[in-house]
Amino acid sequence: MFYHKKELQYNAKPDKPDPVYAKKLQEVLGGQFGEITVAMQYLFQGWNCRGNEKYRDMLLDIGTEEIAHVEMLATMIAQLLDSAPVETQEEASQDPILGAVMGGMNPQHIIVSGLGAQPTDSAGYPWNSRYTIASGNLLADFRANLNAESQGRLQVVRLYESTTDHGVRDMLSFLIARDTMHQNQWMAAIEELEQQQSPVVPSTFPKEKEKQEVAYSFMNCSEGTKSQNGRWASGKSMDNQGTFEYDANPEPMGQVPSLNPAPHYIHDTPLFAENITNENK
Repeated sequence: MFYHKKELQYNAKPDKPDPVYAKKLQEVLGGQFGEITVAMQYLFQGWNCRGNEKYRDMLLDIGTEEIAHVEMLATMIAQLLDSAPVETQEEASQDPILGAVMGGMNPQHIIVSGLGAQPTDSAGYPWNSRYTIASGNLLADFRANLNAESQGRLQVVRLYESTTDHGVRDMLSFLIARDTMHQNQWMAAIEELEQQQSPVVPSTFPKEKEKQEVAYSFMNCSEGTKSQNGRWASGKSMDNQGTFEYDANPEPMGQVPSLNPAPHYIHDTPLFAENITNENK
């Protein structure tokens, strides 16, 4: 069960309205790596967690906190839109400078949401549940979580650098700090799981069912050979179950593909006599 407290987790008060910046801020609310995504991702991972109460509790802790971040951003966006009624836009049309500023805002903030935030990204694309990952394999999921926090923190830092509003920066500095914690949290959880199992996901698949001859071979499949100097091309493998090898000239191991003609009712390109003749040579 969820309970809502009226107070925000942290202050969300801009110094002044800025409808153009409100559009930018939508990215870290409803974008691919925004707060809605991580909230839903962590909560569904927690709800689907089987047999491990420690990780389930941790996931629900952080997932619920991310809902608080959604509320903070929605509140901030609404306040950044305070000076963007239709009358202001009409006035802007008379002032070229003001018009240029107002011209960069999201018109849906007026037409659709009535000066409120939306579950969309900065381009107006609706939030999509396909952004979320909840596979049931905690190591795979925690790595996805680390990526989400890394990308999210990067975007918030870029937004911090693109404003001089002290109130906005104050809130973003809080979110950046929480993303620092969350990245460390996922790294700690990943390390803990890797100490209990192979770092390769899934760890439960029998090694003998893999093609062992290519399991630790780094294949040079592009021009240049500088990649052979990486940690991934020589030495002990990261799972400690093999040795990296550098394959400078990987040879094809498969057949030359040749597909049968489609049935007549599919209406693909018909086979001409010369093609048939050439294939039979």
